[in-house]
Amino acid sequence: MIHSFEISTLKKSASSTEENYLKSLFLLADQNHEVSVSDLSEALSVSNPTANSMVKRLSEKGWVEYRKYKPIRVTQKGLHIAASIIRKHRLTEMYLVEKMSFGWEEVHDIAEQMEHIESEQFFDRMDEILGSPVTDPHGSPIPDREGRIHVNNYKPLSSMKEGQRVMIKGLNDSSKEFLEYLNEKRIELGSMLKIIKVDSFDKTMLVQMKNGVQLILGSEACTRLLVAPFSPK
Repeated sequence: MIHSFEISTLKKSASSTEENYLKSLFLLADQNHEVSVSDLSEALSVSNPTANSMVKRLSEKGWVEYRKYKPIRVTQKGLHIAASIIRKHRLTEMYLVEKMSFGWEEVHDIAEQMEHIESEQFFDRMDEILGSPVTDPHGSPIPDREGRIHVNNYKPLSSMKEGQRVMIKGLNDSSKEFLEYLNEKRIELGSMLKIIKVDSFDKTMLVQMKNGVQLILGSEACTRLLVAPFSPK
């Protein structure tokens, strides 16, 4: 599935705080581009009144549609800005990992700062150096220069059955704590697993890596790992 928001001609017109709100709205929005105030405030760790106040400001600028007691709807203008921010953030993360040898658990906070740089030329050059990657180090899709973003329909590992073979393709959670947990297990994007056993009570999984090493993964970890089935050659 590809969503398109034309960002190539986008002009810088939002503060860093406004950009953070638009980015969160973009990531939280359903297929109708709608988000509840409570979900937004929870995602940003702010109170509902604080979120409401900012949403009203975004509405005045034409970036969202706000109606009291109704979900927030992100407009095309708002989506344009959000897609640009996400592109900058995810390109930065990829550059830090691929060209500067940062760990995937180290890059988020740096990208949070870099995403507010205005220059589109800077990020176009970064994209060129990287060879126009379509995903970031955590498997999340990177919008291209025109705002097209390909959404993959990967499934959580927890939905897979005993005996299936899968490849890790993305994450539902890219927090530092979870990434460090995966590092300890030596699990990364592209890792191939065979599901040996699923506990009927707590859904803990016993999996086998390609090298034969067996691991026990808790149910919470299994819901956060996104996978695609594969058949060995």
